Amino acid sequence: MSLLRELFGGELPNLVMFDLDGTLIDSVPDLAAAVDVMLGQLGRDAAGVEQVRHWVGNGARVLVRRALAGDIEHAHIGEAETEQALALFLEAYAGDHSRSTIYPGVRALLDRLQDEQVPLALITNKPSRFVPELLADKQLDGYFRWLVGGDTLPVQKPDPAALHWVMQQAGVEAGQALFVGDSRSDVLAAKAAGVPVVAVSYGYNHGRPIASENPDLLVDSLDALI
Repeated sequence: MSLLRELFGGELPNLVMFDLDGTLIDSVPDLAAAVDVMLGQLGRDAAGVEQVRHWVGNGARVLVRRALAGDIEHAHIGEAETEQALALFLEAYAGDHSRSTIYPGVRALLDRLQDEQVPLALITNKPSRFVPELLADKQLDGYFRWLVGGDTLPVQKPDPAALHWVMQQAGVEAGQALFVGDSRSDVLAAKAAGVPVVAVSYGYNHGRPIASENPDLLVDSLDALI
């Protein structure tokens, strides 16, 4: 029996919701390039890929604030400074996703779920304007029935609102749904929604092991679920 069926008493879930960055796609190289363009335009030193890898996961605004602070803590960064930098970052990020890559095992799982006619959704804190173009660029745009970006609803993960919204659209109860993510925000959102959660070990969790968040299942590759 597959790991996925084991989670659901021998059946497949009636809905699978995925995070995007750090779960399906390694987008940090493109995000880091845009951050460094922004910092350069502001006369600051580049941050680099490894720094940005620790900062991503909470949406573009928080990423920009962390880059301005040079640290994961960013409370002292002002709103005017944030708005100026955010505009520069979004402009830099919009044009090019060529450095982003799909993680191994992702397409195999998506294909299997699609073959089994399991409805799929994408819930990301990335600004919604970038989601369709990134999916299309990586040929992932045919899989997901629902797309929720970081600005689709008034709140982002770890708030469970997006998961509740998708389950309502799908007509699926929390116990029959699954969330798949890579970060503390993903696990907290799923637990708050009462949804079983699978975490991947390879994503972005601010430098901390995702196992410490106690997901229902931890995998090193998404094809391990099938």
